[in-house]
Amino acid sequence: MELFEITDEDIELIQIALKTLANSFDDGVYHHTVGAAIRCKNGKVYSGINCDGIHGSCAEYIVMGMAISSGEREFDTIVAANEKRPNFVMAPCGNCRQMLIDYCPDIKVILSDKDYNLIKVSIKDLLPYAWKSYVVED
Repeated sequence: MELFEITDEDIELIQIALKTLANSFDDGVYHHTVGAAIRCKNGKVYSGINCDGIHGSCAEYIVMGMAISSGEREFDTIVAANEKRPNFVMAPCGNCRQMLIDYCPDIKVILSDKDYNLIKVSIKDLLPYAWKSYVVED
């Protein structure tokens, strides 16, 4: 697994995710418990929170939808966070990993390792045998 350097921009991305969550956290209700931020290759940053419920949506899905709805198609780095957890920077779930592979197979993901150290890896390293859709050409 290739590790990428954590930059000042990455620390800022984490802070944006945490601030977005802090502005929306539902203490006691827990509908909004994860903040996410995505940096596009053009430098623009989008942030969002999860929406929990029977068929809730992860913060990574929300933020990806916001970026795509704004016309973005090229992505650099994504992070999800909740400062109330020991591993406050969290790895994406399996559904989010597949979505990230589908929409941006070259994106980097910031997460915490087993010792709670920040690391940055390629989404391909988090889902090495991802399902791929394909079209059979005649």
